[in-house]
Amino acid sequence: MNLQSSDFELFGLEPQFAQDRAAIDARWKDLQREAHPDKFAAQGAAAQRLSMQWSVRINEAYQRLKDPLKRAAYLCELNAAPVNAENNTGMPVEFLMQQMAWREALDEASNAADLDELGAQVIAARRDALTKCGQLLDEQRDYSGAVQQVRALMFIERFASDVEARLDQMDTADRGQ
Repeated sequence: MNLQSSDFELFGLEPQFAQDRAAIDARWKDLQREAHPDKFAAQGAAAQRLSMQWSVRINEAYQRLKDPLKRAAYLCELNAAPVNAENNTGMPVEFLMQQMAWREALDEASNAADLDELGAQVIAARRDALTKCGQLLDEQRDYSGAVQQVRALMFIERFASDVEARLDQMDTADRGQ
């Protein structure tokens, strides 16, 4: 194993968006077993430190590979199209309009049914954005185009969390009454 290998190389996977989560999980367990510091106890402190470095590297790769959004962003970076979400905030007008409509709907939601409906829209948008990401990355190899989908997914994920937080607030308020 090489600490400089890509996450895909480390896990023995094709560098593509479409991945089998069960295979990623199984490979992570195998790699962790191979690199576990206890296996190197008899070889001294230096071997154990190296094993700890490997464990950290394996965990970092696992966190990126198991999450579709992180995996998509990583593929973009590997192919010279970094997401740079903090600096690159331009989005298509229709997506910005959708964001505004969702924010307004969230502000106006007065009950759990409103939030459930909004949540369903967000889930559908996430599914569509993931599908588009897969097409751009794996079929078209359009990494700069995929960057925009990754940024859209980042917003969708944050907004889904906002919807969940609002649902939790409503649940807490309902229980308090």
